[in-house]
Amino acid sequence: MEINVLKTSHNINIGLTESQREDICDGLSHLLADSYTLYLMTHNFHWNVTGPMFNTLHLMFMEQYTEQWNALDVIAERIRALGFPAPGTYAEFAKLTSIKEVGDTPKALKMVGHLVNAQEATARTARKLFPIVHEAQDEPTADLLTQRIEVHEKTAWMLRSLLED
Repeated sequence: MEINVLKTSHNINIGLTESQREDICDGLSHLLADSYTLYLMTHNFHWNVTGPMFNTLHLMFMEQYTEQWNALDVIAERIRALGFPAPGTYAEFAKLTSIKEVGDTPKALKMVGHLVNAQEATARTARKLFPIVHEAQDEPTADLLTQRIEVHEKTAWMLRSLLED
């Protein structure tokens, strides 16, 4: 009898089918890849920004990459809670991300523009998953997505404001 309990304890029975969990985790994996790519881009720009806005951007980018770094665990742990492995290699992230890598070291305001685009792309990736999450009635993932979209939209707005005359 104990053996059966042990066997069934490995089955995930949280009110979502395996197919629903798999679809949600696929979307979350794309979000994790975008989030990691955005983190890496922001950290790179933090290291390499120069010019008259150096101090402001250096500190702003640090706040942004720190927030982004903390979000990576939340997303990956949700994937794990739903029973699937989280992607975690550069190769996996490169296949899954919608964000294009910046190959050079742009000037400060070009960095800001790249980050606006990356923040918006990450918000779109999160938003795209909502119909699947809503249909499955997966409130914890919906809450995670709402929080991430709010951060990315607000950050994109703040960065865009630096580009205005």
